[in-house]
Amino acid sequence: MLSSTASSLGVRLIPELADDDSEYGLTPAIVDPQDKENRSTPESASSRRGSVGPTLGDEIHGTQEEIPAITEHEPDPNSPLVWKRLVNDHSLLQFLGERVRQEPEFKDQLLAYIEHSKKDKRWSIAAANAITILVRAGVQFSGTNLRGIRIPGADLSYGVFDSVDLQEANMRNVNLRGAWLRETDLRRTDMTGVQFGELPYLTGDSFVWSCAFSPDGTTLTVGFGGGDIHVYSTSNWEVTRTLDDHKDAVRGLIYSPDGTVLVSGSWDKTVRLWDVESGVCQQILTDHTDGVNGVAFSPRGNQVASGSIDNTVRLWNPATGNCCQILSGHGDIVDCVAYSPMGDKVVSGSDDFTVRLWDVVTGECIFLFNSHSDEIWAVAFSPQGDQVASASKDRTVRLWDVESGNCIHTLVGHTDSVATVAYSPNGDQIFSGSDDATVRVWDVHSGTCRHTMTGHTFGVTCVVFSPKGDMVASGSKNKTVRLWDVSVGGLRHNSSGHSQEVSDVKCSTNGNLIVSCSMDRTVRLWELWDVGTGACSMILCGHIGTVFCAAISPEGYQLASGGVDNTVRLWDVETGTCQHILPGHTNWISSVAYSHQGDQVASASDDATVQLWHATTGEHWGTLIGHTEGVMSAVYSPDDALIVTGSKDRTLKLWDVVTMTCIDTLPGHHSWVRDVVFSSGGDQLASASDDWTVRLWNVATGDCSMTLAGHKFAVRRVAYSHDGNLLASGSFDKTVRLWDVASGECRAVLQNFQGFVLGIAWISSADSNYLVTACQDGSVLKWQVAEREGEYHVALCWGATNDTLTVTGALIQDARGLSSLNKQLLKQRGIEGKPESEAATN
Repeated sequence: MLSSTASSLGVRLIPELADDDSEYGLTPAIVDPQDKENRSTPESASSRRGSVGPTLGDEIHGTQEEIPAITEHEPDPNSPLVWKRLVNDHSLLQFLGERVRQEPEFKDQLLAYIEHSKKDKRWSIAAANAITILVRAGVQFSGTNLRGIRIPGADLSYGVFDSVDLQEANMRNVNLRGAWLRETDLRRTDMTGVQFGELPYLTGDSFVWSCAFSPDGTTLTVGFGGGDIHVYSTSNWEVTRTLDDHKDAVRGLIYSPDGTVLVSGSWDKTVRLWDVESGVCQQILTDHTDGVNGVAFSPRGNQVASGSIDNTVRLWNPATGNCCQILSGHGDIVDCVAYSPMGDKVVSGSDDFTVRLWDVVTGECIFLFNSHSDEIWAVAFSPQGDQVASASKDRTVRLWDVESGNCIHTLVGHTDSVATVAYSPNGDQIFSGSDDATVRVWDVHSGTCRHTMTGHTFGVTCVVFSPKGDMVASGSKNKTVRLWDVSVGGLRHNSSGHSQEVSDVKCSTNGNLIVSCSMDRTVRLWELWDVGTGACSMILCGHIGTVFCAAISPEGYQLASGGVDNTVRLWDVETGTCQHILPGHTNWISSVAYSHQGDQVASASDDATVQLWHATTGEHWGTLIGHTEGVMSAVYSPDDALIVTGSKDRTLKLWDVVTMTCIDTLPGHHSWVRDVVFSSGGDQLASASDDWTVRLWNVATGDCSMTLAGHKFAVRRVAYSHDGNLLASGSFDKTVRLWDVASGECRAVLQNFQGFVLGIAWISSADSNYLVTACQDGSVLKWQVAEREGEYHVALCWGATNDTLTVTGALIQDARGLSSLNKQLLKQRGIEGKPESEAATN
C-alpha cells in the first residue's frame, strides 16, 4: 500500500535497495520527471535542512538565512497531493517526512504548493498536505510570510511558527495541538473548527487533589484542598454545584456505576455519599480514625472501598453505610484503592512501599507486590482486569500481572514522585502524573513513553479519563485542572527537548554545539548543523535531581555539569560517557566554568566556596574561600589569571588563580549577585542581580562604571557578544534585553517568553550574531540578532520546544470562526486582540 501510494506521489523506489532493512523495507528517492528541469533549486536552499523562512522576515537583507526559492512554474495538477488528503495517513507522512530531509527538491515542490494556494484555492488540498508533511519533517517556519495561504484540515501539531504572518489565511479545521505560535499574526484568519488539543483550564482557590467524570460524561467533579467539591458541566465547563460539607482536603472522588451517587473521601476522616441529582449528602461514613486518602466504587455498585492514613482499607455497604470488612496488613498509610473490573478484588497502595491485592469476599491478601523502593501513591486496574499499575514516590510506574504477581514493566521517565496513574478505556495506554509537573503517556504493551504533556507549573495530583476516552483531565497543586483532547490527531512522541525548565545553556567556542541542562535531570547536546530539524544529538543522564549549570571545554571535547546532588560531572562529548564525578561540595552546584586553556574547571556552590579541578584527571586543585553566603557564579578572565565570583552576600570577588587569594571585593548590588562575566578584553565585568539591575565594573579599579536598569524583576544571566559591543541580560521578568556596552542604552527587548529566562549565550558567525536562550518553559531557542540602519532586529531561527501550545504575543484581531471555548483558551495563554464577535461556534 505504501509502495503504490508513494509511487503515485512521485516517490520512486530504488529496486536495488528494495530489500534494505529500513522501517519500510525500502529506500525511496524523490523524483519529479515533469518538473525537475524547470524547478529552481539554489545551493542555499538545497544545502539547508529544517528551516524555510527568512528568520527576520523581509526586513533584514543580506543577513538572514534564505528561503528556498519557489518556482513560478505551476506545480503538477495531476499529483495525488492535489486531490488526496494525507493528513491522517501517519505512516505515509512519516515516510514523506524522511524524503523532505533527504531530498531538497521535494521540499521545494511542497513549498510551491503552499505558495500557489495564496492565489488559487484549487491548491488548498495540496497546500494542506504539503505543510503537514513539512511540519512532520521538523521544518520550522519562523519569520515566514504565509499570508493568505489556504490549508484547510492541515495538521500543524507541534509545529514552530514564531512571528509568522498568517493573516487572512484559510485555517479551517487545522490541528494546532502543541504548536508554537509566539507573536504569530492571525488577524482576519478563518479559524473555524481549529483544534488546539486542549480546552481552557479550570481554576480553584486551593490545591486540586481529585477528579472524577460522571459515567455519562456530562459532568467533571473536582475535589480541592480546602474541602470544597466543584461540579462542572462538560458542555460549557461552568460550575453547576459546589459541595462544601468536608472540613479538609478532598483526596478521593468516584461516581457509582449508574451515576446516581458520588463518593468523596477527605482528610477530615470521613467518607461521604452524595445524591447526584439533589447534591444532598446521604451518608457520612466515620469509622476511619484518620484522614481518608482514596475511595473506589465496586463495578456492581454494591460496595465502596476507602484507604486511610490509619493504615487500613475499609469496605462499606453504600445502602446502609455499614462497614462490612476491614482489610489490615499494610504497615503504614494507605494512599490509594481500586476495584478490579469484576469487583472481586481490591488493590491498595501504601507508604510501606507495597501494593496489596485483596479478595473482597474473604478479606485475604492474595498478592504482595513489593518491588517499589518508596511510597505507593496511586494504583489502577486495567479495563481487562489482567494488570495492575502502581505509581510511586520512587519516580516509577510499575505494571503487574494479576495472575502471576510478576512485574511486567517498569515505566521510567518521570523526574519526581509519580502521584497518579490511569488506564485508557481500551487499556492500551497509561497516563501518569507526577510532581515533575508533567503527564506522561505510556504504551502498555512495550512500556515506552509515547508522549509528555506539559503545561502544569506544579505537581500533578490526579489524572482521569472521560468515559469515551477522548478527553483527559489532570489536576495540579497549581490550583488548576487542565483538559486535554486526546482524540485530536493522536498523541505522538515529538519533542526531543527538555520536559522541564532549562537551567542553563552554553555554546562551544567554534559555535557548532549547544549544551543545555534542566530540572529534568538531563544535559542535552544540540549540534548546530542539525538544529533545523529540532533534533537533540545526545542526552546525558546521571545527575540525581536538577542540573543547574553546564559548560563546554574550549576544545569542545569535554563538558562539565553541576547540580542539586552536590557533584560536578565531566563528560566526554564524543561518547557521552561520564569521565569523572567530582565530590567535595556540601551543597548544590550553581555554576561551572572552564579556564580558557581548558586545563581547569571551577565550580561554584551554595556552600559558599569555589572548588578548582584538573579537567583531565578530575583531581582537586584548590578551594576559594571568602564569601559569607552561597556562590552563584564563577568565571575565568580571558588570560586565566583571575576568577570573578558573584554571591548571595551581594558582592563580587576577584581571585588570583595562582595564589587562590581574594585580591578585591566589589560591593554595590542590593541583593544576590546571580551571574558574572568578563568582557572579551578582560578589562570589564558585568554582573546580574536580584536587585533588578546589571552593573558594569572596571577590573583595574574595581569601580562600578555603569548601572543598567530596565528589567522588572531579578536578572538571571548576562553575556557579552563576541565583538563586545552588546550585552544580553535575561530576567525573571520573562524578557531578554540587549544593551549597548558603550552607552548603556537598551537597544532591543525580546519579550513574550513563556517563563523566566534562565540562560543566555552568544554564537558568532561570519554574517551575523546569534543568541541562544534557555527558559523556564523547557525551551531552548536560537535567535538571530542583526543591525540595520542603527536598529537591532531579533527573530527566532530555531527552537527546541516542549510541545506546549504557545501563543504569547500572537495577534488574533478579527479572526473568524473561533468557538467560545477556544477564545477563552487563547485569552488564558496571552493572545492579543479580539476575534470577530459573531464567530460561529464549533
